[in-house]
Amino acid sequence: MIGVRFFTLLCLAAAALLPHAAAATAPLQVGEPAPAFTLPDADGKAHQVGEWRGHWLVLYFYPRDDTPGCTAEAQNFRDSLPAFAAVNANIVGISLDDGASHRAFADKQHLPFTLLSDPGGTVALRYGSLTNLGIMHFAKRQTYLIDPEGLVAKVYLKVDPAEHVQQLLADIRSLAKP
Repeated sequence: MIGVRFFTLLCLAAAALLPHAAAATAPLQVGEPAPAFTLPDADGKAHQVGEWRGHWLVLYFYPRDDTPGCTAEAQNFRDSLPAFAAVNANIVGISLDDGASHRAFADKQHLPFTLLSDPGGTVALRYGSLTNLGIMHFAKRQTYLIDPEGLVAKVYLKVDPAEHVQQLLADIRSLAKP
């Protein structure tokens, strides 16, 4: 019992030190504008969500570079890039890892798409994708499909890395029909 109380106090203390992690927000809803952001990529170049206007944007949040699930998901996106290009869609990954970690991960996995660094978790929080486990915080594995006008077209809160790419492609094809 003392261990549980100690852990609870530790979590509360961590939340006080990391107020953005304690103030979790709800995931975005379909039809909402995608929140604006500016984040650096693996090379330190700043990117804004508006850069991808006029195209579908698969904005995927993931917990950590070079972990099994995140690697599988990134590889599936990499291997399906021609199919995404065929439906006018760009892939962008966001995690709380720094640029050096993203560069090593992208190089190791030959990832040709953009990985953005959100070390403070502010963008993950705005998208409802930040999770807090005591003193650790990271992005949940969630995806937001943003339409060419910059609106949230679909929200994926439970992502299976093995099936996610096919689901996204099917949804883009369905939503893009006039």
